[in-house]
Amino acid sequence: MLLTKEADAGLIVAPRDLRTVGAHPDHWYPICWSRELKPGQMQARRFAGDPVVVVRSKEGVLFALEDRCAHRQVPLSHGVVKGCTVRCGYHGWAYDESGACVDVPYLGRERLPNGVKSYPVHEVDGLIFIFPGNPELADARRPSALGARGDRTYKTRELNREVGAHYTFMHENLFDMNHQFLHRRQMGLMKATCLGRDSGPNWAEVRYTFSRTEGAATIGEGAILGLMRGKDEADRKDRMVIRTDYPHQNLRFWIDEGDPVLSVWLGYTPLDAEQKTNRTFGYLSVKKPGLPLLLDIAWPFITMFTESIFKEDKEIVEMEQAAHDAQGSDWNNEVFPPIRELRAVLERCGAPG
Repeated sequence: MLLTKEADAGLIVAPRDLRTVGAHPDHWYPICWSRELKPGQMQARRFAGDPVVVVRSKEGVLFALEDRCAHRQVPLSHGVVKGCTVRCGYHGWAYDESGACVDVPYLGRERLPNGVKSYPVHEVDGLIFIFPGNPELADARRPSALGARGDRTYKTRELNREVGAHYTFMHENLFDMNHQFLHRRQMGLMKATCLGRDSGPNWAEVRYTFSRTEGAATIGEGAILGLMRGKDEADRKDRMVIRTDYPHQNLRFWIDEGDPVLSVWLGYTPLDAEQKTNRTFGYLSVKKPGLPLLLDIAWPFITMFTESIFKEDKEIVEMEQAAHDAQGSDWNNEVFPPIRELRAVLERCGAPG
């Protein structure tokens, strides 16, 4: 591993291993699908090793608490929802949406102990987010829309899987379209040409165009690219823009000067304390053609195609994580400038070491 010199202190130190940089808690992270949380229910989730219970009261009040009773530390998610409170399933201690303990049945309300941690929550476009960090920063950083999920001119499917890899591998995998060789069985051979890149303090963007050097488009790929709308491959002007706005990512793909034919939004929520696993939440949206029924007919093929692509991506980033664990550090020899810039953003924006 190369060493770098700290100019201000005159010390020789090793650069930080990106795969040990935690997701910064002062951001919103998806934790649960809205459809999973009916009124009067709760769901047990995790963020970076911390247990979280997400609750929706019968009145529709949404809140999230540390999933440990302050009494015996058992999960509150094993209890019951009563009004806008959660009662622990062991002794019935009750906590309100702020995490305050509001009732201990056998002591009365005059001798209440401390409560549990609460998390700011936000629900948008069918996803529930929590803000694990400083709650004073939460309002200013709320996501307002998730890609094209809320746009009725697109047909959207959920992307949802647990991946055994650090979230930084996920950002790099999507950002680097030079890995199209990985998907040769699904797409033939595609050549990605970088059109340019930009970056800022908390974001990085890369732009590509594509050409097919071998093979042909599948039905699923063809439907996504709009071939069913009469676009000849030779006439298309493919352009893809991939952007990380820490900590989320999005991808948009055009074949002409109109709206993107494909829009993808992704959020990566670390699960374990070492953050070697993540839950990937996302939306893949395809622009509806002039005859929307054509897209409905092609949708099973689009689903099979995209699931095959994501399966290959999942397997390869898990191999990267396994190599990191076996070698004990990040030995990646990255040469592609956009990825080097992305890595700098991820290190800069991640949790302090």
